Amino acid sequence: MTWHKEKILAALRPTAIACLGAVWLAGCAVGPNYHRPSTDTPASYSGLTPQEAAKTDSASLGDEKWWEVFQDKELQELVRTALEKNYDVRIAAARVLEARAQLGITRADQFPSLSGGGNITNQRSAADGPIPAFELTQGQVNVSAAWNIDFWGRFRRATEEARANLLASEWARQEVIATLVANVASGYFQLRELDLELEISQRTLASRNESLELTKELTEHGIDTMLDQRQAEQLVYTAAAQVPDLERQIEQQENNLSILLGNNPGAIPRGLQLTDEPHSPEVPAGLPASLLERRPDVREAEENLIAANAQIGVARAAYFPQISLTGEGGYQSSALENLFTGPAGLWNLAGSITQPIFEGGRLKNGVRLAKAQKQELLLTYQKTIQGAFRDVSNALVAYRKDREFRIQEEQLTASAQDAAHLSQTRFRAGVADYLEVLTNETNAFNDELALAQAQLNELQALVQLYQALGGGWEQ
Repeated sequence: MTWHKEKILAALRPTAIACLGAVWLAGCAVGPNYHRPSTDTPASYSGLTPQEAAKTDSASLGDEKWWEVFQDKELQELVRTALEKNYDVRIAAARVLEARAQLGITRADQFPSLSGGGNITNQRSAADGPIPAFELTQGQVNVSAAWNIDFWGRFRRATEEARANLLASEWARQEVIATLVANVASGYFQLRELDLELEISQRTLASRNESLELTKELTEHGIDTMLDQRQAEQLVYTAAAQVPDLERQIEQQENNLSILLGNNPGAIPRGLQLTDEPHSPEVPAGLPASLLERRPDVREAEENLIAANAQIGVARAAYFPQISLTGEGGYQSSALENLFTGPAGLWNLAGSITQPIFEGGRLKNGVRLAKAQKQELLLTYQKTIQGAFRDVSNALVAYRKDREFRIQEEQLTASAQDAAHLSQTRFRAGVADYLEVLTNETNAFNDELALAQAQLNELQALVQLYQALGGGWEQ
């Protein structure tokens, strides 16, 4: 028994030394190591005023949590529901699980595979002439191992690629979350703006109905003409036509929001009025360099670039020999009580090496393909960064100018409403005809609706700026 053990150890010792040597040499991996490419990062965003650019610090609106930016309680509940039930978010999460499983599958190639088995057979033969009857029972157990040594780093590069793909899928999920938060907030503000337009139209309709009744009485008594009555009717019908159209838009917007929430079409709860939604007149943009770390789409593009860089190593490793070790050991005996004794032992050790000789240009073009894919993803990464700077600059300009436009629209609306009130007073005093009332009432109504749209545009610009700065995905 001892002799057999020593013999086995003596046979395994050279193989073990060879394995350790291969592992030691396997510390290097062919292919380029990844280094983040240099980018042309501006010192400040172009959408800032000179005063804002002069005081830029590291603080950024994008660093704030979404519930700190959108403080309407009902809106916050809608976002939470969407994050839990929205199908796009759930699909993105499933893709992360797929990438994590793929990483485990790819990483397993770096390790030996081990399998075991056993069998037992029983055979009985009846007597046949001079041959007596006999019965034979035979058992066998064995363990086999195989290892493709990662001498050139092929499997490690493949694992590096799979890990980068996992991180890319995770950043893609964060991008879906950030987009969903922005879409829910934007859709909710749109709904509240339609509610405000409906309120303006209904209030205006009620006021104009009262004016029409008064005009009818004056016409009946010969004070006003039928033309005045018809002009008063035009004002009523104009406001009345807005009501059903706005009700249609409101219901459709509720349906759109319901789908974002992962629900069937239905009613949406309301919170603050559009004019009461809190938002600061100025928001910090932060440093452009920090945008590269915060924007999920930029991080996803970089992980895709890392994966492509690792694929070059996988392609180059195909040029070199593939070294494999296999081994099998176990016991076999016709007497089960002696199955695990020394004489019943068996083993088999083998090594192989395979070197590509002629592949018709397959290997060379495989490396060329990997390099071309890396170049494509490098350009995609750089383009994504430029797009991120553009988004922030556009959003900064939009938020500032939309605010300025809203302030001017407030003044215009106040002036138009006062003009409408004065024209009504002049008409009732008999010093103006109803055409003046018609003109000023129409202007006041249109300006009030335009003011509601201006208030919405300002809030929409805030949502776009928050998303452009990489906010919304951190929970």
